[in-house]
Amino acid sequence: MDKAVIDERLFIRRGGWQRKWQTIYGVIFLSPWLIGFIVFKLVPILFSLYYSFTDFHLLHPDETQFIGLENYLNVIRDENAGFTIFFTIGLGMVSIPAQLLLSLFLAWLLTNTRTKGKMLMRTLFFIPAIIPGVAIFSIWLGFFNPSTGWINQLIMEPLGLPPVGSIYSESSYNMLITGMLLWSIGPSFIIMLGSMNSVPEELYEAARVDGAGPMMRFWGITVPMISPAILFSIVISLIGLFGGTLLLDPGNPFTGGVSIFDNYISNVMFQQFEMGYAAALAWIFFALMLLGTITLFKTSGRWVYYPENQEEEDF
Repeated sequence: MDKAVIDERLFIRRGGWQRKWQTIYGVIFLSPWLIGFIVFKLVPILFSLYYSFTDFHLLHPDETQFIGLENYLNVIRDENAGFTIFFTIGLGMVSIPAQLLLSLFLAWLLTNTRTKGKMLMRTLFFIPAIIPGVAIFSIWLGFFNPSTGWINQLIMEPLGLPPVGSIYSESSYNMLITGMLLWSIGPSFIIMLGSMNSVPEELYEAARVDGAGPMMRFWGITVPMISPAILFSIVISLIGLFGGTLLLDPGNPFTGGVSIFDNYISNVMFQQFEMGYAAALAWIFFALMLLGTITLFKTSGRWVYYPENQEEEDF
């Protein structure tokens, strides 16, 4: 009996040491990412929060003073900031539903039709999402360049039409922003496609027996069943709306045409050199994203259907 007790204690002690070494190994392998996160993300975030309460100017860093909420109050008085905020919100109200409807349509088309080459079409629809932003900008610049653009040389000139103006004019720039947002529907499309393929076929068969048509099956079965995927797609589209357009910044003084909020932050930081005010704008930027995401999740209980939660409530 004593030997059995000793062996059991030795086994427990060895097991404890094994768990400790597993923890140590986990920390060792995680430490490069953790150090990189702290140095390159967490520290800059904390510094930007501090700078947002100062009048830090990149050309006069020695004259920095703590000014409290003055930068945030200046945002209320800044007409350009207000314009870019409302324009970005309006752009989101147009582009996000357009992204959602287009990805839904493409996913439904590949799910419910007998089109040949479905795998090739899925790949082609997703390729724009993995192309680097610099390459996308170069492609669009090649399209819309007023002197050497492909549209002017291949379409406008042969037809005798006036050439397309600069992409940094107000109308061209806004169309370009919308086009780039629609260009990036690949992730939403893949999410919708996977969700539609996971809907049980028995539900559609029961609906057909009851006489439901294609539209009734789509709105009554498909949309409710894929509503969690729709929520996730809206969230990633919202995040994509508040970023990714900085490559379109022409580097010129701010004008009404360059009206995306993150472009205005870039202009304040690198053209006006007002680091403190740019940091305050960036935190307002973050607050808008957070508010939009929280609102989506708070209201999702009214329109998002979770089958697993429903089963738990039934029991």
